[in-house]
Amino acid sequence: MENKDTVTRTVEESRVETVHIVRPEHMNSAGRMFGGALMQWIDEVAGLVAKRHSHTMVTTASVDNLHFITSAFLNDVVVLIGRITYVGNSSMEVRVDTYVEAMNGIRTPINRAYLTVVVLDETGKTVRVPRLKLSNQMEEIEWEGGIKRREMRMLRREEGF
Repeated sequence: MENKDTVTRTVEESRVETVHIVRPEHMNSAGRMFGGALMQWIDEVAGLVAKRHSHTMVTTASVDNLHFITSAFLNDVVVLIGRITYVGNSSMEVRVDTYVEAMNGIRTPINRAYLTVVVLDETGKTVRVPRLKLSNQMEEIEWEGGIKRREMRMLRREEGF
């Protein structure tokens, strides 16, 4: 069993990229991809990232920000990329960026989400998250943003949101 106090992993070690095709069952009545289907894919990617980082069971605690930039349509290729941005004691923040990928490989962003994922042991109790080793300036910027977003989550919780 790993000692979570001494284990350190990089952002890249837990990065996840998935690819989906928008099918008829993913469509809403407006002819666009149903937001709930995209939210499911986002949650799955965040969970995979968190499992790869923690090497244990995880559960989504919250979705902080889910920003729909534009829509996806039938037969679009949708790419989701998830990465750890911040770790606390028993939770971590995961950023999931979603793109529509054109036939020429160009990716257009359609969504960005930040999720808080909690690490659990086999009995369902929270455990310590492995530490995160930051490897570059962009990861450091995301970490600082993660601290600010965590503070905002704490304020919202105090206010009953």
